[in-house]
Amino acid sequence: MTAAVSFPDFRPSGNAAVDPELYDVENRAIDPDGVVLDAMRNLAPWDGRVLVDLGCGTGYWLDGYAREAAEVIGVEPDPTLVELARRRAGRARVVHGSAEHLPLDDSSVDVVHARFSYFFPPGCDAGLAEVLRVLRPDGRLVVVDNDHRNGQFATLLARSLPAAAQGNAETTDAWWSARGSERVEVMSEWRFGTRADLDAVLHLELPAEVADSWLAAHPTVTSMSYGYVLFSVGPGSRPPDRAAIPARRRDPAGDGPAPPAPGSPAGPG
Repeated sequence: MTAAVSFPDFRPSGNAAVDPELYDVENRAIDPDGVVLDAMRNLAPWDGRVLVDLGCGTGYWLDGYAREAAEVIGVEPDPTLVELARRRAGRARVVHGSAEHLPLDDSSVDVVHARFSYFFPPGCDAGLAEVLRVLRPDGRLVVVDNDHRNGQFATLLARSLPAAAQGNAETTDAWWSARGSERVEVMSEWRFGTRADLDAVLHLELPAEVADSWLAAHPTVTSMSYGYVLFSVGPGSRPPDRAAIPARRRDPAGDGPAPPAPGSPAGPG
C-alpha cells in the first residue's frame, strides 16, 4: 500500500489521472515509427544501464525500457497511478516520489527520462538539482516536451488557454540553454486506429472547443503531425556561450507555421 505522502511539486495530471484507460490509447498512438525513442537513445543510451522513468504515470513505458536496461525504476507522485504502474511493471520497480523528492541514493542512476513531467520552465531548478544528485557523473537527464512551433498539435496548443500555465517555447528554450542542455527537435505523429480514439484523446488533452474545431476541419483523418523537443543535460554539462533559439519553420503537414504557443498540457507520457 502506498503511503499517503503529499509532495509540494505534485500537480494531478489532466489525462492519466482522469482516464487511465484512454491515456493508454493515447500512448499507443504516439510515435508509431519510434523516432522519438531513437532520439532518446542517441542522447542517452540505456542498454545495460540503470534508468529512471520520472513521472511514470500508469507505467506504460516501463516494460519497454526494461527490455534493454539493466534496471528500471518508475517514480510517480500520484498514489493512485503508483498502484496502477506497479500492476504492469514487470521486472521494473515503482516507487512513490517526485522530481523534487527522489527516494534514490546519490550517484545511483545512469539515465533519467521525464516525458511531459515536471519540467515546464521556469521554476524547475529544485527538480533539476534533485535529478543531478541521483545521476552518476556521466549520467544524463532526457526531457521530452511538446514542440510549440512545429506540427499540427502545436497549432492546437496555441489555441488552448489551459496550456498557458506551463510557460512558452522561448522561456523553455532559454531556461534549458542556460543550463547547458542539448536540444533536439523530432517530428513524429499521433496515429490512431479509429477516428473515435482520436476524437476521445483530443477531448482529453484539449478544451472541447479547440478539439471540436480541429476535428470539424479534418473530418476523415485518424492521425496528425506531432513535434517534440528533447532536452538533455547531465552533471558535467556546461552552459553555452549564448542561447540559441531556433527560428520558426513551416509545418511539413501543411497547416502552415505554428506561432509560439503557451505551455503544453501534460501530453502523452
